[in-house]
Amino acid sequence: MTTFPENLEPELVERLVTSGGGALARKMGIEFLELSAERSVATMPVDGNTQVIGILHGGAHVVLGESLGSVSSAIHAGPGRVAVGIEINATHSRSISSGTVTAVCTAINLGRTLASHEIVIRDEEGRRLSTVRMTNFLKDR
Repeated sequence: MTTFPENLEPELVERLVTSGGGALARKMGIEFLELSAERSVATMPVDGNTQVIGILHGGAHVVLGESLGSVSSAIHAGPGRVAVGIEINATHSRSISSGTVTAVCTAINLGRTLASHEIVIRDEEGRRLSTVRMTNFLKDR
């Protein structure tokens, strides 16, 4: 069950709840557990998100990271504003072929027009699998 900050824009909460974070997040089995501008958490199964050799696809890491970074930035942007991704990169440290991964998104900088987050993805044993860094431009709707 996802927890939302009390001051979160009701329209954003409704979009997140009804869409499950968007079509791609649903297809990949991403579950949002905690959402705020400063810290967000989500999980994703490895099964169904692997590449041809059977390990979690690097792009799946990035999708999970971008999903969290985008929502966290949108929360920070606030009512009447949107977050638009302008940069993302990932460093993959370790592979995984089964289980569930957990991503923790932490704000690096929350400014008036830019929000940057670091998303660390770990396996069930707490080992770092990848680090995703994302910057969003915050603008009026």
